[in-house]
Parts: sequence; C-alpha cells; structure tokens
Amino acid sequence: MTNHSETTGSSENGDIEPTAYDRHGADHQLTLRTPAELADALPYLLGYRPEDSIVLVALHDRGGQGRFGGRARLGIPAGADDWASVARQLAHGLVTGSERRGTRPEQMIAYVCQEPAPGESGRQVMERLRPLVQKLRIECGRLDVTVIEALCISDGRFWSYCCPIEGCCPVDGSPMGLPGTSVLAAAATYAGLQVRGTLRELRSRLQPWETAAALEQEAALDAAGMALVPRILDDADRVDVAQETLDLARLILGRFAAAPPVTGALQSDLRDDELLAHDEAATLILGLQDRTTRDRAAEWMEGDEAVPALRLWRALARRCVGPYGEHAAAPLTLAGWVAWSTGDDLEAREALAMALGADPDYLFARLLHQACNEGLDPESIRRCLRAERKDRTGADTGAAGGAGAADGSGPQGASVPDDAPAPVASPAASRRRRRARTADGVEGRPRSVEPDGSRPRTPAQGTARPGGPRARTSGKSGSRRRDTCSERPLPGSNGIEGNG
Repeated sequence: MTNHSETTGSSENGDIEPTAYDRHGADHQLTLRTPAELADALPYLLGYRPEDSIVLVALHDRGGQGRFGGRARLGIPAGADDWASVARQLAHGLVTGSERRGTRPEQMIAYVCQEPAPGESGRQVMERLRPLVQKLRIECGRLDVTVIEALCISDGRFWSYCCPIEGCCPVDGSPMGLPGTSVLAAAATYAGLQVRGTLRELRSRLQPWETAAALEQEAALDAAGMALVPRILDDADRVDVAQETLDLARLILGRFAAAPPVTGALQSDLRDDELLAHDEAATLILGLQDRTTRDRAAEWMEGDEAVPALRLWRALARRCVGPYGEHAAAPLTLAGWVAWSTGDDLEAREALAMALGADPDYLFARLLHQACNEGLDPESIRRCLRAERKDRTGADTGAAGGAGAADGSGPQGASVPDDAPAPVASPAASRRRRRARTADGVEGRPRSVEPDGSRPRTPAQGTARPGGPRARTSGKSGSRRRDTCSERPLPGSNGIEGNG
C-alpha cells in the first residue's frame, strides 16, 4: 500500500516506521469518516495486524480533506515509567521523518492496541492505557500537531479517547467488524492489497527451532564448524569453501523449486525443513559467514531464483540454534534483502531488524536496513549485483576461451553453464574492486555500498518502486447513524482519503 521506512529498533518491541505516502496518482479513492472506519483501517494502513503496539498515523491536508501520510509504530513498554520517553520518540520520529520528505503532518491519529491480560477486560486495558495516550497527545502538541482521534483496540472492541459527547460511546466499547467484511476490506481486496496477520507470526518463520531437532542441528553445526572454520580463515582454502557452499546452495535451491507447492506458511516451512538435511544446513550456515560467499548468494534476488532463495534463507535462519544464534545474521540479512528486492518491505524490515538483533555490528544488515527504511529503490543495488555477476562470468569465460582446447572447453575440460553460480573471482579478477576484511575474515562491506562506506545513492525523484503504484479503489460507506462516537464524523475534517 505504501513505501515504508523506519529507524533501527528492537525486533521484539517494534520499530518506528515513518512512511512516505506517495502513491496518490490513482483515479479512485476511499474516504474514511468515522472512528469505526479508522479502527477497521489500521491493519490495511500497516499491512499487518498490530499487537501490543502504539501507532501514530500522520494526516496531510489536501483540499480540505485529510490524506494519510507517514505512520509510526512501537511496542507498548511494560513499565509505565517508560511511556513518556516512548511517546516522545514516536511523535518526534514521525514528524521529523515526514519533514525530511517535505510533508510535515498537520494532524495525527493515534492507536493503542493490546489484548487483555488474564482476568482483565478490554475496558480495563483502555483505562490502563489512557495515561499513555495522553502523553502521546501532549508530545504531538509540543510539535504543533493535533491528535484529532485516539483509539484503543482490545478484545475485539474499540474505544475513542477523544469523543466530546458525554455518554455517547458504549461503556464496554464498540465491536470491531468481522475481518474482511467492511467496505475498506473489499476495496483493499479489489486493489490487491494484503494484510499479513501479525508480526509475531511473521517472525516465527525466521526464529530458531526450539524443538528436539534443535539438538541434532546443534551437533551438526559443531561438526561443520570443526571442519570448515579453519578452511574459511585460511586464504588457500577459502575460495574452495566458497565454491562448495554456493554449489550446495544451488543444489538445494533446485530441490526447493521442484517441490510441490503447499498451502499455508506453516506447512510451507515444515516442507522446506524436511527438504534440508542437518549437515547441509550446517555447511551452508558456516559457509555464509564468509562475506564474499554471502555477497555472491545475494545475487539470487529476482526472477525464478528469488522465491526458493527466500525459502532457503528462512530455513537456514531457523537452524541457527543454541550458541549459533549470532550466525543467523547472514541468512536473516539475505532473507531481508530478497524480500525487499521482491517488493515485500514488511518482511524485509523484520528480517533485517532480527539480523541486527543477532549481531548489532553486522554491516550488511545495517546498510540494507537503512536503505530500506529510507525508501530507496532496491533496483540500484540489483543493478550492482547483476553487473558483478555478469563481469565475473564474462571474465571467467574469457579466461577459459584463451586457455581452452580447440573444442571450446575451458581449463580441465570444464564449461560453466549460464545458470550456475559463478566461481569466486581470483585475486587478479577481483582487482576491479578492493575490499577491506575484518580480523576474522568473514564480514565486510556489501557489493552495493560505495567504497567510502556510504549507503547506496538515492534514486532520482519519481523512480517507481518495484511493482509500481496500485490504483486506489472507490467505496462509500452506507447509511450511518449518528448516535454513537463510532459513527460520528471526525472533528475538523471532511473525511480522510487513503488507499483502498
């Protein structure tokens, strides 16, 4: 629905997601007029159903009507002592992020979403979170931005903190509509928009196993570490290990691609886990700790390679069990990169945030996270990786042609198929781009980064994101009663326009 961006944050507590809402060129639009419609809209604004979350949504004035702009989300801190600082961080992050894009918000909508604890009611949640909402309103007011509506969503109901009419709203809240039954849901379906469930469900696909099989995987990682780590750290063997890792990865990609499709994320992940042996996963996890090998694997980011590659990186992240949690930074970063490259910004942000959680100093994840958050077009990075792949393959083919026999075979009679992973460049072939290595030899700057360490250049204004903008859809709310807050128009607005 939108281009998301965020500052680095904890994958457990949530992230700030100031969003540039720049897809306004469609012919159709949907106008939201009441708190009930705003409550129903939240999952479509974020692309998922938030849990334990504070959400701010910016509004911009367009011809007398509010237009959805950026949005920001953070987890609700367990301790009320942290509420003031979180409210300040959230409001300041969204306003300054919008200002950087030249669209300072005129108004805000605030949401707090939390399910009741055992023995607690939704109304008690609403009352408990009231001071947090008040702090949000104060912080936004300090920035000269008015919160025109604040909603609490809990236990399938919602409450307004801003209703000016005493006794207007039901004490026990207004019921949320059934998912997928509203005008907005129909409009979103028509536009091809997707609500992904919850972030917890998304992260579960990337988190390490906690089953009995985790012990077997840990033993396989121990064995692979004893065999591979000394070879990776040895310059003489490092190239061979890289090629063996890429060859094995290519073999498993083919295995994944050939597997019959299954329905559902859980079933798909279980199927992939069955297709990947413990020793294979261990070899790949250890091999990907070498930054050059990892960068080569990042080239599988589009076309027929992208989907099986993303499945493989998820599966490897799940295998980084026990003391090997830090090793998940490599497959998580690759998963985030492929997701971003294929247009799934939500999974990209979560995977990259989890990679930084596994290793806060992982440079590749940090740079990709920043680029994704700032709304850069991944095509600039894809072009760089394509060029690297093409140049390497061309150099290898040229060397083989010069030394090959009359029948056209390369050295030792081996030819290089076009779809095979290209061998690691020799020191001579890699002279076109020198790289620094860290002390352990397994981490460094990604290919997409400028030599000075800066992030990839921002694409020119007007560059389309993958997939291009989607058309907004039209829809009208039906007849409305005006006797409850959930159906009253918002103050100071003729309605809020947004993507269906």
